[in-house]
Amino acid sequence: MHTRQFGKTDMQITPIGIGAWAIGGGNWEFGWGSQDDTKSIATIKRGLELGINWIDTAAVYGLGHSEKIVGEAIKGREKPYIFTKCSLVWGEDRKVSNKLKADSIKRECEASLKRLNIETIDLYQIHWPNPDADIEEGWSTLDELKKEGKVRHIGVSNFNVAQLKRAEKIAPVETLQPPYSLVHPDAETEILPYCEENNIGVIVYSPMASGLLTGTMTKDRIKNMPDDDWRKNDTEYQGDRLERNLQLQQLLSDIAFPHNVTAGVVAVAWTLQNTAVTAAIVGSRSNEQIEDMIMAAEFRLTDFELEQINNFVAKHP
Repeated sequence: MHTRQFGKTDMQITPIGIGAWAIGGGNWEFGWGSQDDTKSIATIKRGLELGINWIDTAAVYGLGHSEKIVGEAIKGREKPYIFTKCSLVWGEDRKVSNKLKADSIKRECEASLKRLNIETIDLYQIHWPNPDADIEEGWSTLDELKKEGKVRHIGVSNFNVAQLKRAEKIAPVETLQPPYSLVHPDAETEILPYCEENNIGVIVYSPMASGLLTGTMTKDRIKNMPDDDWRKNDTEYQGDRLERNLQLQQLLSDIAFPHNVTAGVVAVAWTLQNTAVTAAIVGSRSNEQIEDMIMAAEFRLTDFELEQINNFVAKHP
């Protein structure tokens, strides 16, 4: 699998990476329902065997559980790049809150290193820019962790341009992780052009809109999702928005069919055709899913296919 230069970092990364949000499991407010840990570990290992060279996780996914699973999966192997995040913390009540204070981030970093069973985090990211007033303190702390050698590179997720500029007054922002998909294309208006102009590496999350554009989503499937799957309460999975998204999924399936790929591959490939995007995070929970999605790293949409997609989005914003 070919690789791409990741912004200002010294890393060359594959166009798709393994996303570890869902494997954190259920029983927390942004969970995906219960997961089979053995299956999750096997899926990660299979992705690495297929050539993917990075994994994106976060401390909050499964309230630490995702990082533990990633740590198990990479144990005894030539380590891929490991990207994780801070700033979302939880208490005994399992409720998640935002924190960017220095002492909190330092504790989070140490806990992540321990759960992942690694000595250095390849990319450490602020998960959300909240509280906004503490962005400078949080970013200064990540810069300090980099100087100490606890992390190799530092980046942010879900920041807007104004927040990026504030952080850059303290230390260079090496990477950004924004949401970007045909369901949520807003990033291409301002943040992606800014990153391209300033050589900030971009890894996009939810390129298949959290499963909506995989080609396998149906109303019955949504209805039967477990109660601890956060998507059941998301507006994109309800009413008119769901109708629009399922129509879009069908268009992607129609485009995918003659190429012998899935709608999900087409959805990811659409994000990768944006020249500002370095790579896309692809969540997989089985060997079959990761084996299917590996095609997205090399698949290219024709001009006509891109026009079909763009026309749909223009008519159904």
